[in-house]
Amino acid sequence: MERLQKIIASSGYCSRRTAEKLIIAGKVKVNGVTITDLGTKASLSDTILVNGKIIKQSNLEYVLLYKPRGVISTVKDEKGRKTVVDLIETNNRLYPVGRLDYDTSGLILLTNDGALTNKLMHPSSEIDKVYVAKINEAVVPSKIKSLENGVMIDGIKTAKAKTKILKIDKKNNTSLVKITIHEGRNHQVKKMFEAIGYKVIKLKREELAFLNLNGLKAGEYRHLTIKEVRKLYNICQ
Repeated sequence: MERLQKIIASSGYCSRRTAEKLIIAGKVKVNGVTITDLGTKASLSDTILVNGKIIKQSNLEYVLLYKPRGVISTVKDEKGRKTVVDLIETNNRLYPVGRLDYDTSGLILLTNDGALTNKLMHPSSEIDKVYVAKINEAVVPSKIKSLENGVMIDGIKTAKAKTKILKIDKKNNTSLVKITIHEGRNHQVKKMFEAIGYKVIKLKREELAFLNLNGLKAGEYRHLTIKEVRKLYNICQ
């Protein structure tokens, strides 16, 4: 059983917010009965009509996208910029799981499976996210090491992280640092480096849990296998 507005949104008919407005307005019927209570649940065996039209649940779809820089991690953008959804050919209404900044590239998942999205996004799941950051100077190893115990950003200390210096280019005064975190705070990686005096000039998410970008170029995507979906569910329990 799922909330009615979730079933309607997953069908691709409209967004969940719009579905809620339609329910309140008495535009939705379940098995011939008009529903106005947002707490109402239904199943796929029920006959659901929206504005007199029968809807069906979309097949669940799971996409791993290599997001390029300069793409928005939303379904729509008020400024008309390209979004992650624009890069995927599908008849389903997909949503990104979390976000990557406009100028950050790398791995992002999109799906219409709300249950899995909630599990992956919940802080208790502690899903590892691996980033590679290009820093604007030759870093000091001891300062990078300090990130592992957490640093204060926005008045709150971050959880412990893992770090590894991949390269220090003294000639061009840049560095590459791999950092693994499991939180998802706003601009977290950039702010963590800022907290120790460094500026991130390029950022890429290379891994999420056991998933990676192997075989993909920027802008390309693939569908997750059933085995991968089951594994994601298992690590969120």
